[in-house]
Amino acid sequence: MNWAHLLPEREAGQTIQGALRQSIISAIGAGRLAAGQRMPPSRALAERMGVARNTIIAVYEELVARGYLISTERRGYFVEDQAGKLAVNENAERTETRSQTDWNDRFATMPAAWRHISKPTNWQDYRFPFIYGQVDPELFPVAVWRTCSRDAMGRSAVNYWAADQAMDDDPLLIEQICRQILPQHGVFARPEEVLVTLGSQHGLYLLSQLLVKPGELVGIEEPGYTDARNIFALSRGQVRGVPVDAGGMRLGPWLQGLRYAVVTPAHQCPTMVTMPNDRRQALLKWAGAADAVLIEDDYEGETRFEANMPALKSMDRDGRVIYLGTLSKVLAPGVRIGFMVAPEAVIREARALRRLMHRSAPLNNQRTAAIFLAEGHCQGLVRSLRHALKERWETICAAVAVALPDFPRSPSIGGSSIWLTCPADINPQHLLLKARERGVLFEPGEPFFATPPGEQHFRLGFSSIPASRINEGVQALAAAVADLRLQTQRSASI
Repeated sequence: MNWAHLLPEREAGQTIQGALRQSIISAIGAGRLAAGQRMPPSRALAERMGVARNTIIAVYEELVARGYLISTERRGYFVEDQAGKLAVNENAERTETRSQTDWNDRFATMPAAWRHISKPTNWQDYRFPFIYGQVDPELFPVAVWRTCSRDAMGRSAVNYWAADQAMDDDPLLIEQICRQILPQHGVFARPEEVLVTLGSQHGLYLLSQLLVKPGELVGIEEPGYTDARNIFALSRGQVRGVPVDAGGMRLGPWLQGLRYAVVTPAHQCPTMVTMPNDRRQALLKWAGAADAVLIEDDYEGETRFEANMPALKSMDRDGRVIYLGTLSKVLAPGVRIGFMVAPEAVIREARALRRLMHRSAPLNNQRTAAIFLAEGHCQGLVRSLRHALKERWETICAAVAVALPDFPRSPSIGGSSIWLTCPADINPQHLLLKARERGVLFEPGEPFFATPPGEQHFRLGFSSIPASRINEGVQALAAAVADLRLQTQRSASI
């Protein structure tokens, strides 16, 4: 059973019991724990969290007293049927909500209970936030972006984006994507072949609903991008995990019968390895022979600092690769601007499907980004980001080699994170709790797998932590490893 959604995020000054209690109440309120569902055994959850079993029992008993759980002799603890209680915080007044509808019976699917990548909302409060996908505010040119935003408020621009364009994208942004961004990756497209999305994840969702027919097989890298797996699991097809190695997605019997495959050849998510040219050619050859379509998620395309290998799409000669890109790693995740490059027929249908969801992507943001690109600001920002990421990558690789020599690193040559494997005596979930006590945040690797792997992994992102703090952060992580090993030795000796 996956209990990752129960593992608490402790706020400053909050006890473990308080954090776990709040986490369970939130999970019940959000429907991630259904009425009548059995709670994890206290011993197993205590081992997973690295705490005493009595701590878990105390939390369960208090939730029984509050009416959230019920206790059944010899069977354990279960979610109370009438536990529709909302809690804002431990001191807030709680109100009970009674619904006459059994929503759990009505849900066709319950994605809130699926495995997700979670990031603490207060990650900036930690001194060493090795969290992936966040931008460093010190590198973002706020004043320039503000100027571009102000220019987007000009009369002629407002007349365009304030109107209901229904299906259209900002033509200036499409032009800049075709002229500035795509050619850097060896991709050349006409405006009719480009669609603006709310990030590459949005592109994946559009394609999953647009292309996948009942029963068709979709290959997702294993380990791979969690939300790609979740998105295609919602489609009418079937998801199959395709293993990866030091060269990314592997060719072999796993590809047999696939109609679609989602691939991250530049920086495989999450291992960050790069697919070599010969395997790219072989993958394209397979797609042609199998009449399959490759969906290339180039989620770090604009920030790659290593030798710039052209996109897989640039090698495509018969329209079998759909290319997804994003500006989230350059601008900010909250800006939510990405793009899809595909044959005109695919873009036409994707545009119509997007209209049913939310019409166009916000045109005011599109125009601001278009001005930012057109005036050359994006090129300067990309240069700064690539320089900073290169320095940070070199720093963290050297620091890990010294401070964590028994934690193997995947053979990546770039990216904004590294992928580490724990030795047999270290559980990354237990290490996460110890590391937080020393101001270190990182992401466990379990959510990237469809099923729990035999090995234990975790990811260290460095896009939001300055190079000057990386060495100290890795040393603090190593100290947390030592703490955990000492705790294990003491427990074994009792």
